[in-house]
Amino acid sequence: MTDINAAQSGQFKVGGDIEINRLGFGAMRVTGEGVWGEAKDRAEAMRTLKRLPEIGINFIDTADAYGPETSENMLTEALYPFKGLLIATKGGLVRGGPGTGAGAWTPVGRPEYLRQAVLMSLRRLKAETIDLWQLHRIDPKTPRDEQFGVIRDMQKEGLIRHVGLSEVNVGEIEAAQKFFRVATVQNQYNLVHRVHEDVLDYCEKHNIGFMPWFPLAAGDLAKPGTVLDAVAKKLGATPSQIALAWVLKRSPVMLPIPGTGKVKHLEENTAAASIKLSDADFKALDAAGLKLSRAA
Repeated sequence: MTDINAAQSGQFKVGGDIEINRLGFGAMRVTGEGVWGEAKDRAEAMRTLKRLPEIGINFIDTADAYGPETSENMLTEALYPFKGLLIATKGGLVRGGPGTGAGAWTPVGRPEYLRQAVLMSLRRLKAETIDLWQLHRIDPKTPRDEQFGVIRDMQKEGLIRHVGLSEVNVGEIEAAQKFFRVATVQNQYNLVHRVHEDVLDYCEKHNIGFMPWFPLAAGDLAKPGTVLDAVAKKLGATPSQIALAWVLKRSPVMLPIPGTGKVKHLEENTAAASIKLSDADFKALDAAGLKLSRAA
């Protein structure tokens, strides 16, 4: 396996003042099936979390809804006092049960609920300030300005240092910027899911960190005989590693957060930071991925 060090992905300053290695970790998968309760192999999930700083990962994304509460509690158990780590968490979704079905993830953006979400995350993470707190979803049932307003207030109070948004369009980012500086945006994005190209371009122009979720996905491009398969074989890597290397090369503001509950998978993902795609390979992958995205 190639050298395992997330620092090889390059660096980015979140909010202009917190420097991190661009390849981070998503802590959703250290929970149980359906992102509910404890992991089936909790000991392995804990080993995975403890391995993060050893291989240069200093940016970890979680949420109060993961478990719910399980992911934040495990991070504190494994890594507190988080020396040299940026723990980003989210609030604004409530859980109606395991899985992804109707009612399992429901946006709630009432100001009193968002305030409670921040205060409870602070308690679980044993922190006085959350360095990066993200609105997990904008609640369509609550006036948008009320949601942004309470986030602005909590930032002024020192409960939140930097603010991020998740699954938003450019217009929503600009609306939020009237209340606070948007430090990061977390939208689904990968080699074959490209509907947020305009959001990524906006983030790059304004130096907003872009956190793609599901960054390893490659769909039909992962099949034998594809350009992704050919590049992976040429470089002695897995298709997932090449997909992640492509995401990292796509933009200097890209902050991928692949998640897992297994040490071996974590190390495999992190090894992708050392893969340097040629411009020709990048363009070939880009064209193939865009074609699949448009056909979807």
